[in-house]
Amino acid sequence: MFDPRSVVSLSNPVYRRRQRFNRLMLSLSVAALLFGLFWLFWIILTLIVKGGGALSLTLLTESTPPPGVTGGLLNAILGSILMTVVATLLGTPVGILAGTFLAEYGKRGWLAPATRFLNDVLLSAPSIVIGLFIYAVYVAYVGHYSGWAGSLALAILVIPVVVRSTDNMLLLVPNSLREAAAALGCPQWRIVTMICYRAARSGIMTGVLLAIARISGETAPLLFTALNNQFLSANMNAPMANLPVVIFQYAASPFEDWNRLAWAGAVLITLLVLGINIAARAFFRK
Repeated sequence: MFDPRSVVSLSNPVYRRRQRFNRLMLSLSVAALLFGLFWLFWIILTLIVKGGGALSLTLLTESTPPPGVTGGLLNAILGSILMTVVATLLGTPVGILAGTFLAEYGKRGWLAPATRFLNDVLLSAPSIVIGLFIYAVYVAYVGHYSGWAGSLALAILVIPVVVRSTDNMLLLVPNSLREAAAALGCPQWRIVTMICYRAARSGIMTGVLLAIARISGETAPLLFTALNNQFLSANMNAPMANLPVVIFQYAASPFEDWNRLAWAGAVLITLLVLGINIAARAFFRK
C-alpha cells in the first residue's frame, strides 16, 4: 500500500533533490534582487553626492545662465510643468475613453483585440520615434519648434499607459455589479460612469500617475519638438525650455557650473518620479 509519509520523508531522494533545487532557485532570486538593488542605490547615491550640493533656492528662482554666471533652472522647470500638464490633459481623456471601449463595449468582434495589439506596440515603441512622428506631421508643417509640439509628443506617450490601466481595471470590476444595475433599469452609459468608474477609479488614477512619471524624464521626443529656450517663457507656440533637454545639454558641456546644474536637475527629476511612484502605489493599495 502507498504510504504518503514516504513522499515527504527526509530520507526520500526525490524530496532531497527538490529541496536542493528550491534552495538553489531561492539563492539565485535573492542574488538577482541584491544585484538590482546595488545598482539602484549606487545611481541614487551618485545623484545625491554630485547633485545634492547644487540644490538651493537659486535653482528654483533663476533661469538657466550663460557660462561662468550663477543661475538656476526656473525656466526649465516651468516648461516641463506646462508641457506635462498639457500632455496629461490631452492624453488622459483619450486613454480613458479608449480603455472604456475595450473593456465595456469591445468584447465581441475583431476591433478590440486589434486595438489592444496596437496599443501594446505603441506602449513599447521608442520615444524618439514618437518625437520624429510629431516633427514630421506638426513641426515641419508649422515651420518651428514649440511647446505644443512637445506636449503632443508626450500626450502620445501618455495614451497607451492610460489605455492599458483603464482596460485592466475595468475588467476587474465584478459583472455582478453591472447585472444588478441593469436589473434596476440603468442604461449602459450610466452603469459605466456611475458604477464601473467608481469601482476602478483608484486603478485608473494609478495609471495616470504612472504615465506622468514616464513622460517627466523623456528627452528624445522633446529634442525634435520643443527643443529648448534659455529664457523664462510661457509661450507654448515657441521653443520651450524643459528639464530633460537642459540636463542633456548641460551634462555634455565643458563648463563646470553647467555640469552642477545638470546634476541638480537630475536629482529634481528623480525625486519627482519617486514621489509620483509612491503616490501611485498608495492609490493602488487603497
